[in-house]
Amino acid sequence: MSKEIVWGQKQQKILNAPYSHCLEVNEGTPRSGKTTVSVSRFAWYLWNTPDLNHMVLAYNQEQAFKLVMDCDGFGLLHIFNGISRMKHDDFGDHLEIETMKGIKRVYYKGAGKADSHKSFTGMSLGSVYFCEINLLHIDAIQEAFRRTCASRIRWHIADLNPPAPSHPVISEVFNIQDTQWTHWTIDDNPIITPERKEEIRKTCLKNPYLYKRDWLGERCIPQGVIYSMFDPQRHILSYIPDSESKIEMYFAGDGGLSDATSIGCYVVTRTMQNQFKLYRVAGWYYSGADIGITKAMSVQAREICGSFIPYCRQLTSMRESSIKIDPACKALCAEFDLLGYYTDRADNNARDIKGARKGIEVGIEYLQSSISDGRFYLVENDRFGHLDFLKEIGMYCVDNNGNPVDAYNHAMDETRYAHNYFYKNYVI
Repeated sequence: MSKEIVWGQKQQKILNAPYSHCLEVNEGTPRSGKTTVSVSRFAWYLWNTPDLNHMVLAYNQEQAFKLVMDCDGFGLLHIFNGISRMKHDDFGDHLEIETMKGIKRVYYKGAGKADSHKSFTGMSLGSVYFCEINLLHIDAIQEAFRRTCASRIRWHIADLNPPAPSHPVISEVFNIQDTQWTHWTIDDNPIITPERKEEIRKTCLKNPYLYKRDWLGERCIPQGVIYSMFDPQRHILSYIPDSESKIEMYFAGDGGLSDATSIGCYVVTRTMQNQFKLYRVAGWYYSGADIGITKAMSVQAREICGSFIPYCRQLTSMRESSIKIDPACKALCAEFDLLGYYTDRADNNARDIKGARKGIEVGIEYLQSSISDGRFYLVENDRFGHLDFLKEIGMYCVDNNGNPVDAYNHAMDETRYAHNYFYKNYVI
């Protein structure tokens, strides 16, 4: 089924521009239309380039496929429908396209890990598409540029939401390469209605950082980040240390009919010093608002119970002790029950009081303590990774009154529920 695209003025200008710069960067707010036009521009390049091999890099392979190959029905799979097919060879999964200038192969890979560049070292490429380039490991980005040095039409394109002003991708990539930079806001997306724009604007106004980043599209340093002590270099591990004993595995989740659904798999371990740690080893995340497609709760539940939970059981070689879901998410709990996966009420801190703090603030303080004291970690996962967790943890912040802003908190709430159980049973 074909889809009709309505291009805005800025999108038309981008599509008609010559390929005269080594790197084109489309940076701006979410839902600004930058990714759709970037994919179409990439497709036009692929149709005309004489080079054979090309690559799409995202935080993980799943994101690379979702953002560029599919792109909500506007990706390469759909643009080249009928003259392309998915294939696999020694270099990995790719889309093979039959063009007037011969076969083109577009590989899609993950680039969020420190060793991600090893999967394409040695390849000779014509171009690279960097999805959310600020989330990619700098070594993978630099290696990708080296892989295109022999290209006959050397060209790269990147999209991203505004990073912090000090982000290394600015100084080590944008300022080094021959870069054409374009700024985007939600006003550049012709399909967003005025009513929806106003709804988004009012949401962003609740926090100055969100307003600058997600409405104005400005690079800014977030103020009042709740879990600022989380350090990706320190708190993301390749595997659970062999010296630790796994003693429990369970799931925790947050969701709603209009909100994102986030389910995490957690493993509790005991160290040789008889201390306990909590690892988030896998995550399942879906947001209809982000991708513009509504997925019924029954469909979400079938995916979670049919693929995610069995995968986690095999990954950990353990059976879950419980599935803890936010009690407010009654629809998801009901769907789980219908499938024979019975849920427990997640501890959402509704009754917690600790000094002057109460409710959610108590749970946040518990998790802050565990992150600071080395009790909480993520474990890298290629299939069900932590991309949405990492996006949220850098933007989940407090307002001017010190209250948590109700935004970018779906994976954060899920993690808090999981950690409440861990903290109250193994720490205090």
